Amino acid sequence: MTQNTNNKSKQSNKLSWNRREFLATGAIAGVAGIMASGCAKAGAPETRAVRSSDPEVIATNLQDNVYTQLLGVRPHIGAHEHLSSLSGSRMPPEVMQAMAEANNYFVDMNDLHLAAGQRIAEIMGAEDALITAGGFAALMIGAAASLTGTNTERIKALPHPTWSKKDCLFQKAHRFFYDNAFQYAGMNVVEADTKSAFEAAITDKTALIFGLASVEKQTAVRPPFPAKHRKPTPPETLMPDEIIEIGNRKGVPVMIDMASDLPPVANLTRFIKAGADLVVISGGKAIRGPNSTGILAGRKDLIEAARLHNAPKNGIGRGMKVGKEEIIGLMTALERYIKLDETEMIAGWNKKAQWLADQLQDISGLRASYEMNTFGYADVELTWDESIIPLSREEVMKRLKDGHPSIIYDANTVRTMQLEEGEEILVANRLRSFFEEEIRKG
Repeated sequence: MTQNTNNKSKQSNKLSWNRREFLATGAIAGVAGIMASGCAKAGAPETRAVRSSDPEVIATNLQDNVYTQLLGVRPHIGAHEHLSSLSGSRMPPEVMQAMAEANNYFVDMNDLHLAAGQRIAEIMGAEDALITAGGFAALMIGAAASLTGTNTERIKALPHPTWSKKDCLFQKAHRFFYDNAFQYAGMNVVEADTKSAFEAAITDKTALIFGLASVEKQTAVRPPFPAKHRKPTPPETLMPDEIIEIGNRKGVPVMIDMASDLPPVANLTRFIKAGADLVVISGGKAIRGPNSTGILAGRKDLIEAARLHNAPKNGIGRGMKVGKEEIIGLMTALERYIKLDETEMIAGWNKKAQWLADQLQDISGLRASYEMNTFGYADVELTWDESIIPLSREEVMKRLKDGHPSIIYDANTVRTMQLEEGEEILVANRLRSFFEEEIRKG
């Protein structure tokens, strides 16, 4: 018996050591299943899971990678905000590692969703939470929950509610590109302009009130932009806290969308503390989880109702499923995010922005200025004299995207928050050569 026990112990220790060794040395390689350095299977493209910080290697890899080999799609350097249409953000190695390990196991998805929601609720100070297939799905499922509660027959009726309490109230300043999510759930969108009109528009048909977290920082359809260009917020614009107060006083649920409003990390708890009934957050973007994930957090009864609409349940969100690997990836990213030194992180972005602006100071007709933006970090704003550089903003953006290396930035703003080591050098070199060549042509 003792001998058998010792053998089992040795075997267990060996397995534990092998697993530790794998996680320490090969987990990143395991994410894709095939790795660089000659490990690719026959017929599959060679992949490079570990990035280089050498600008020349980065430039070469942008021309020859899994996207170009499999589909002929050229990646670009992301000198832009973490926009979903431009791939969102990058997942850190530990997130990829966790997702690779999650792939090795089967779990009951109901159990996994419940456990993840409980942990998110702890982090956000909410009663409960739910992982969704992105921020848009969170908007839609939250709207559905507000329409139906846990009533089974009403859940089946969506997106065609037969009852009268189905209005979602917006102030006009809070309308935005994705508010069709509420209509897809079956809601009527009701709009009010002034503060007095907004409160007067709340009736017994109002099922939900909506507010944008960032309305005071930007227009609803733009990413962060240089703060010097921001116009004063119109006095009639309701701030999120005001919308929450009105909803609480009137007894109508309030949803706040802060999908893109991280950093600061304090926003994770800000609107729940203020009394919001539902809060929507992107799981990608600044959190850097899978870009196909989102969070809906808030009141327990509403999250319970939302869960009945969300996969793996068979409600209106059934097709918006989130895989077990994505759930683990998001949870790993969120745990990582709340431990970051936010001041240090933003200082790193700002340092790159200052360096990049400095590299472009002596180009005739071009002005590259270091500017703080409406979200509290720095970018590089590019403006030029079109009599010297005879190109429109759209022409410059297109040529930079189509060139080598391909670069995409936001309007006239070069953003460094997503640039990893070495990429800022490529951006500076490419911008300098591009504008100098255009000046020579002129």
